[in-house]
Amino acid sequence: MEKREALYAGKAKSVYRTDDPNRFVLVFRDDTSAFDGEKMEQLARKGMVNNCFNAFIMGKLEEAGIPTHFVEKLSPTESLVKKLDMKPVECVIRNYAAGSLCRRLGVEEGQALNPPTFELFLKDDALHDPMINESLAVTFGWASADDLATMKSLTYRVNEVLKTLFDDAGMLLVDYKLEFGLSDGQIVLGDEFSPDGCRIWDKETRKKMDKDRFRQGLGSVIETYEEVGSRLGIKFD
Repeated sequence: MEKREALYAGKAKSVYRTDDPNRFVLVFRDDTSAFDGEKMEQLARKGMVNNCFNAFIMGKLEEAGIPTHFVEKLSPTESLVKKLDMKPVECVIRNYAAGSLCRRLGVEEGQALNPPTFELFLKDDALHDPMINESLAVTFGWASADDLATMKSLTYRVNEVLKTLFDDAGMLLVDYKLEFGLSDGQIVLGDEFSPDGCRIWDKETRKKMDKDRFRQGLGSVIETYEEVGSRLGIKFD
């Protein structure tokens, strides 16, 4: 597989074309951002940690029958993925109240949500990823009703797999966001799953073990990511 020119560079990852038009190389960088890019730093080892973390999680989801774009890990910071026609919609599951939910509704952080909530957000940094609904997504052509139904179903299936995985390791999967795209007409999980895109707390102490450590200036960001991975059984390069 020959890595070719850069196609896209986001806040923490870059995408490169390959000699196969249906395969991309996803590069995890050490860049870290919060608040739509207003706070940015480089954290040593972050690219490696998130690449290994994502490969592990995507493997677990594939084993559970959830289709993903992940093909294989190529290097400590690079993975081979399928080309997807991405939907500009983020699917969010919340098992416990935190973050914007608390700000919007005035609920107490840490309140268990039973059943878990499901929300949609438009992926648009300039608009600060506004919350949307299925009607808006269909009307503006961001996703079809059928695709949204599949995305919702897969997001809940991911929750069933990962809540148990984290619980068995002494952690709470508080919330997370997923992105999906089309591959040969099939909705497939894309982007990444790492502590950058979810909230994870220690089950006993409620210690924050995700990117809130960076957002809130709590320190030991990568060391804590590695602790999460170690509990899950991830071997880092």
